Amino acid sequence: MESVVQSGSLSLMIVDDSSIIRQRIARVVEMGLIPDITVVGLARNGKEAVQICKQQMPDVVTMDLTMPEMDGVACIEHLIKVKPDTQILVISALKDKATALEALHRGANGFVCKPFTDKQLANAFNELLGRL
Repeated sequence: MESVVQSGSLSLMIVDDSSIIRQRIARVVEMGLIPDITVVGLARNGKEAVQICKQQMPDVVTMDLTMPEMDGVACIEHLIKVKPDTQILVISALKDKATALEALHRGANGFVCKPFTDKQLANAFNELLGRL
C-alpha cells in the first residue's frame, strides 16, 4: 500500500489501477477541496481494495471500473458485503452507460467520468456526502 494522506473525519479509500489518478484524488483531498476526509488506503485493483476495506472499514470509496485482478463492479459487491453503509463514488473513463448503471445497481452511489477537473471531483464528493 502507498503512503496515505491525513486530514479529516470521514475515511476514504481510493481504488484505481493508475497511480496518477490515485495521487490526483489524494491531492484534491490534501488541498482541502473535499473537507473532513482522511485517505486511509490506496488500492491498485479490486482485490487489494477488499483487503484494505476489511482492515480500514472506509466510510467513502472512489472506484475505478476497469482494473486487473478484480474489476470495479465485482469489487463494489464485495465492499458492500464487508461494509454495507460505505458510500462508493465510481470514477471511470468508461463511456459505456450500461457498465456505469450496473455499478450503480450493485451498490455504487455516484459516478464521475474521467477526465475530471478538481472542481468536478469535489462537487461529486459533496453531492455524495449530502453537502450540496
